[in-house]
Amino acid sequence: MASHSTPHQNSSTGQIWLQPRNPRRLWAALVLVALAIAPGELGRVTRSMMVDAYMAVSVFVAATLLIFYTAERRFGVSLPSLMGQARWAQVPIAAALGALPGCGGAVVVVAAYGTGHVGFGAVVATLTATMGDAAFLLIATRPDAAMVLLPLSFAVGIASGWAVDGLRVAPPAAASIHPDHMTPRVGALRRRDIAYLGLAIPGLALGVADLANIAHPSWLPTTLVQAICLGGVFLGLAIWASSQLSAMSNRHDSPLTRVAEETSFITVWVIGAFLAYEYAAAFFGLELTVLFQNIAPLVPMIAVLIGFIPGCGPQVLVTTLYLNGVVPFAALVGNAISNDGDALFPAIALNPRAALLATLYSGIPAVLASYGFYLFFPNFLN
Repeated sequence: MASHSTPHQNSSTGQIWLQPRNPRRLWAALVLVALAIAPGELGRVTRSMMVDAYMAVSVFVAATLLIFYTAERRFGVSLPSLMGQARWAQVPIAAALGALPGCGGAVVVVAAYGTGHVGFGAVVATLTATMGDAAFLLIATRPDAAMVLLPLSFAVGIASGWAVDGLRVAPPAAASIHPDHMTPRVGALRRRDIAYLGLAIPGLALGVADLANIAHPSWLPTTLVQAICLGGVFLGLAIWASSQLSAMSNRHDSPLTRVAEETSFITVWVIGAFLAYEYAAAFFGLELTVLFQNIAPLVPMIAVLIGFIPGCGPQVLVTTLYLNGVVPFAALVGNAISNDGDALFPAIALNPRAALLATLYSGIPAVLASYGFYLFFPNFLN
């Protein structure tokens, strides 16, 4: 009987691993590659934005996730069990996990709620505190703003969680779902994961040098720098296009696999946000700064409402607009507090009513904080 390879096999078995499990992802990846190799100004702008996204965000995301997931695997700590024993400290711990860059910490808290380890206040705290994947972009490009916004979100998350617990407004509990059932396993460590890390290591060195304004040495030509960065981008696109994951990886997979999968996912959204802004300015002549200035009082509320959209893509776009001076810091504050990142997806799967209420509750402090900065500190960190 002929044998058939499975998605969990290594590429060493001869499997053609670029399988269109999600055809829309495959087409999106192919469009991005086509834009990058296009002749003239279109290709030049696209390649430049891809290199910027890789050096400024992707390599730092990969380094952070590698440290986090390696430590998690090494020490084998069960955070849900620890939180279940914390009682009054559940909310601060949940807010701290939410404030971590990315969505992993918030997903842990949401999973702990689904298994009955933590209360509803912890869910509100983590969803309020999280900035999702947009935090990586902000830390890498505007660390001064991140040093203000992340502690602020953490404090607001604690206050919101304790307020919800104190008012006893938790929805009825839903049926428990084991957190391991939320995301499929990829399986054994793959060659593509090792290759991704192999490109990310020199990419990280280039990114650090770029942040420190250190010029590339004469023996390192610009074409090689671009080749490393674009190689990492294209490999990430292939991993993302063939991935069976929605966003988050399974904790039982290899740390290298988790890094490759999640960094690739984040990179696609960052590239999309970068290109959307750059194309609008370079090819369509859209003066976004003037547009938002004409509706300035509504901008913080628009950013808060965008935060209600599940996922990290829209939030990365808001952060990109802030980095380019299109929206003020007040709008970024509102979006960071109201957005739940990818953690909202498992929350909806576990308990749709709880997910909706937690999102709406996070909108209240988001509006207050956003308009507080808009009215009293209009030029802060702009």
